[in-house]
Amino acid sequence: MVIQRKRKPIVLGMSGGVDSSMALVFLKKQGWDPVGVSLKYPVWEDPQNCLRENVCCSAESFQIAADVCKSLKVPYHIFDVSRELKKEVIDYFLQKLRGHRTPNPCVMCNRHLKFKKLLEWAGRHGIDHVATGHYARVRKNPRTKRHELLKARDPEKDQTYSLSFLSQEQLRHMVLPLGDHTKKEIYAMAQKLGFEIFLKRKQSQDFCFVSGSSMGCFLEKEIGICEGPVQDEAGNVLGKHRGLHFYTVGQRKGLGFSGGPFFVSGSDPSKNILYASRDERRLLSREVVLFPCNFTGGAPRKPARVQVKIRYRQTAAAGKLFPLAGGKAKIVFDKSQRAVTPGQFAVLYRRAVCLGGGEILPGNDEPAA
Repeated sequence: MVIQRKRKPIVLGMSGGVDSSMALVFLKKQGWDPVGVSLKYPVWEDPQNCLRENVCCSAESFQIAADVCKSLKVPYHIFDVSRELKKEVIDYFLQKLRGHRTPNPCVMCNRHLKFKKLLEWAGRHGIDHVATGHYARVRKNPRTKRHELLKARDPEKDQTYSLSFLSQEQLRHMVLPLGDHTKKEIYAMAQKLGFEIFLKRKQSQDFCFVSGSSMGCFLEKEIGICEGPVQDEAGNVLGKHRGLHFYTVGQRKGLGFSGGPFFVSGSDPSKNILYASRDERRLLSREVVLFPCNFTGGAPRKPARVQVKIRYRQTAAAGKLFPLAGGKAKIVFDKSQRAVTPGQFAVLYRRAVCLGGGEILPGNDEPAA
């Protein structure tokens, strides 16, 4: 007599896109018993916002997710987390901008909203694991017994940067079925399965709460206009800025001063001065201090060689990690890095393993005389 093993339940975060839909296909093939769950997010309710619905959870994307689940005989649910997104992501976003830092809402959303709420829904229904269509991998280290976040096989789609602040407890419950596949392979498989709709849909690059073209209006209404001088490194006034929260280090677009191009090189919040320079060397930094930090394998106790990304699309740069008191860490790069931006995250790697990361603290932003 053949004894059939009972399929283990798992919650899959469904966006209505090709990645989560193909993750569903893989989970079924791997012997899981998946339940599709879409998180419902809000949008900025204002006539100025070009987004009428959240790009992650429009009526169209919910319908596609429901249809995919139905075709694969999988239960499907919608979980409204609108209030939590405003608290955990939008409030964080605005708080950082008011503090003259450049936030990264995706990193915070993954830890404090997306995976937190998926695990919460799973726990309510007695389910121990959650999955998403992220391109990354998770494994348990046999020596340390801790779960590690690993880069995806596809370097162009690797999403460990945005997952770097997940906790050890969250990693313990995670399954990431797409980590061993390239995006090209996923599209080819979707086409073979007859999921033609994904080949026609353009994936949005907007912040899910407000469209990129409406961001200026959003910041103007939520934070306001606070004009001040723009100065070069010699103290010459080049013009006026609308408010420090509208600008980020390295920014060129939107300055419009004659004799350029000029780049934002720093600021002095105490005097409401924005600094701009034509000399890109003023955008270079050799070291950064990080806080708060998140290390999935435990906080380091001694200096260590690492590879560091200071933004999502950047090639990792070599450097050395130094633990500091109070949970802080310092990174000293082998070569100076361009436009290191306070509020963004420095994410650390050792070969394929994502060690975690930390928020970049502001230094002395005022250019040297």
